[in-house]
Amino acid sequence: MSGELKLRLCPGRMAVLALALALLSCAASFAAGPAKNADGTEAPPPADRQVMVTYPPGPPPLWARTSAELSEIYRLRILYAWTMASLGEQCVVFEVPAGRSARDIVRRLSADRRVSSVQTVESFSTLSAQEKGAQGKEDPYTHLQHSYQTLKLDQAHRMATGKGVRVAVVDTGVDFDHPDLRDRVTVVNNFVDRGERTFTTDIHGTAVAGVIAASVNDVGIVGVAPGAEIYALKACWQQPPAAREAVCNSYTLAKAMDFAITKGTQVINFSLGGPPDALLARLIGVALAKGIVVVAANGGPSRDFPASVQGVIGIIGSDDLKGGPAAPAAASSQGPALAAPAVDVLTTVPKASYDFFSGSSLAAAEVSGIAALLLEKDPKLTPAKLAEVIRKTARPLNPTHVIQVDACAAVASVAGGGCE
Repeated sequence: MSGELKLRLCPGRMAVLALALALLSCAASFAAGPAKNADGTEAPPPADRQVMVTYPPGPPPLWARTSAELSEIYRLRILYAWTMASLGEQCVVFEVPAGRSARDIVRRLSADRRVSSVQTVESFSTLSAQEKGAQGKEDPYTHLQHSYQTLKLDQAHRMATGKGVRVAVVDTGVDFDHPDLRDRVTVVNNFVDRGERTFTTDIHGTAVAGVIAASVNDVGIVGVAPGAEIYALKACWQQPPAAREAVCNSYTLAKAMDFAITKGTQVINFSLGGPPDALLARLIGVALAKGIVVVAANGGPSRDFPASVQGVIGIIGSDDLKGGPAAPAAASSQGPALAAPAVDVLTTVPKASYDFFSGSSLAAAEVSGIAALLLEKDPKLTPAKLAEVIRKTARPLNPTHVIQVDACAAVASVAGGGCE
C-alpha cells in the first residue's frame, strides 16, 4: 500500500486527509514482540540496537529468503523491510538483541556474500531553535521579515516565484492547512511510525516549509519561492513531543529520500545534520546524478552530514542584521562558506500562527527556495551549475571566507534581468 497522498482543494478534503494519514503507519509497522510505550503502543528499539542491511538487485523471493536466513544465523529480529526503487535494492533493518554489539554484527555481516552493504542506524537532528519574538495571526508580516530585504526577494519575485518547481521537505510533518501553506503543499507522506498522530501539528517542518514557499496571499509572510510545490515528507519526529527540536535516523531518511527521487522532485531540502552515513550518501549521489538539487544545513563539525557530501549545497547561518556569520565558519574545499540569514527568521508554525526561529535550518530552507526560483527560469540547470550560480552571485561577509547568498542577483544572472 502506498503512503503517498496528493492534496487537492475540494470539499471534504480534511476528512479524506485524516483517513489517509491514519493508514500511513501501515508502511512502518513492527514485527511481533517489540517493546511497548507507556500508552501500550509499539516502540522501536534504540538506534544503537539496530543495523541496516541492503541486498543486491534480485527477485523478491530471494530477498525474503536471505532475510530469513540472516535472521536465523545471526539471531536478529527483522524490524522493517522495503525496496529502494531508486537503487533497485532491498533494505532490511534488524534489531540486535540486548547485550550484543551492533558494531560486531556489522563486522560479521560485512563479510557475508549475500549482503551488499551493512551499517549501524545513525541519528540526525534538526538545526533550529526558537527565538523570542512576536507571535500572532494578523497580516501582513512581510515588514518583519528582515531576511526578505537581505535576500532582495521583492526584486527577485519580479523575475521568478518558483512556480511549479517541486521541493521535497525531508523533515517533520507540516501543517498543510496553514493559510500560508494550504495552496503550496501538494504531496504528503509519512515515514515515521505513528507519525500520523502529529503530522499537522509538527513545528519544525511547518517552519521550514513556510520559509521556502509561503504564499503571496495578503496573509502572514512571503516565502522565498511562493510559487513552489512542497512535498512534505515526514522522516523526523519531535523530541520531546511538541518540541521544536526533532530527530531522525538512517532508515526514515533513506525511505524519504528514495520517495523524493522516484517521485520526480527537483530540490531536496535537509534542514538537519548528523554523522556520515554510507547509504544516505549513495542515495544523495543518485539524486544528484538525476539532476536533483540537494541543499543541507551545516550544523558544525559533528553535524555536517549531509552538507559535507560533494555536490550538496551546504549552508551555514548568517546574522544579516550584524553583517557576519551566526557562528564561526571555515572555508571548505568548494571555497568560502556559503551563508544565508538564520537569526530571528519569521516563519509559519501550526494552527495558523507565526514565530521567530534561528539556526542553519532556516538558512538551508532559504537556499532551497532560491534553487526553485532558478529552476523556474532554467529547468535544465544541473545541480553543479546551479550551485555555481549561487556562489558567483553571493556577496562577501566579514570575515571574507564567508559569502552570503543574493536571491535577486542569482535569478538575474539566469533570467537576464537586473537588481537595484
